[in-house]
Amino acid sequence: MSDSAFSKTFNNVIRRPELASLVGAIVIFILFVAVAPPFRSIDAFSTVLYASSTMGIVALAVGLLMIGDEFDLSSGVAVTSTALIATMLNYNLHLNSWVGVFISLASALSIGALNGVLVTRTGIPSFLITLSVFLMLQGLNLAVTKFVTGRVATPIISDMQGFPSAQKVFSSTLHIGPMDLRVTVLWWLLFVGAASYLLFRTRFGNWIFAVGGDKDAAYAVGVPVRRVKIILFMFVGFATWFVGMHNLFAFDSIQAGQGVGNEFLYIIAAVIGGCALTGGKGTAVGTAIGALIFGMTSQGIVYAGWNPDWFKFFLGAMLLFAVITNKSVSRYTEAH
Repeated sequence: MSDSAFSKTFNNVIRRPELASLVGAIVIFILFVAVAPPFRSIDAFSTVLYASSTMGIVALAVGLLMIGDEFDLSSGVAVTSTALIATMLNYNLHLNSWVGVFISLASALSIGALNGVLVTRTGIPSFLITLSVFLMLQGLNLAVTKFVTGRVATPIISDMQGFPSAQKVFSSTLHIGPMDLRVTVLWWLLFVGAASYLLFRTRFGNWIFAVGGDKDAAYAVGVPVRRVKIILFMFVGFATWFVGMHNLFAFDSIQAGQGVGNEFLYIIAAVIGGCALTGGKGTAVGTAIGALIFGMTSQGIVYAGWNPDWFKFFLGAMLLFAVITNKSVSRYTEAH
């Protein structure tokens, strides 16, 4: 290979947004393989993938939204909201579980659309709009659950029609050789593949990068900026619904106060995976690697027998590493 060809290949590699996260994932994997013997087992691998998938599904949608230069701070509590809507409708109205599932989906998409419309019509930063929605959803989750059930947790619905089939779709376990794999892992990989195709093989994907890179320039060439952003917020709504349904059919009862704080973990996973805070840059695969780092770190610390307080330290260190690396790479590529 000639020097020019090697230089071109090298520049293409280091320009990949997910490069820093991939390096970090390899380092973390080697670390826990070395210090935590239980981490080397097949069961541990399946547990890591499961933790990564439930984080990664929402982080994927949040990452797409960030590429479009917006944030959604309501995503954490929205997961709980969708589960509460489904379970309370099913229990109190004696509905088939699937009816509650689809009503919940419509609600999740409506929340996403509301966020998108408010952001694009008012011009108020999405940080403030979605923070407001976060607080409203958090209050509704607690207040309505207490009013309807008299408690902060919902009653079980496992004896209702449609529950077994919905459980298979959202929270079943697949036996693949010696490994027990949760179905959310397969859904996660499917969503990552679909999002990668969307970003790099479709016109809508080009629109996402254009909107995130320069909104005014995108307007000038005819990109429907408002529609793109609203759809991206609805993607987040869909992802929160899917994970909410997993939580419901995996655990059968939902705590009204759960989910608070997860919105930051979704954003962190996306940023670690190479999504720029300023928009216009990122990949679906990168968000998957960021979620995998979350899964390996959260489970690896347990298998190593360390104090779980170290989890936040590792996550913060990886975030700092990713941000600094991506900034350094951007300066290098601009200079070359």
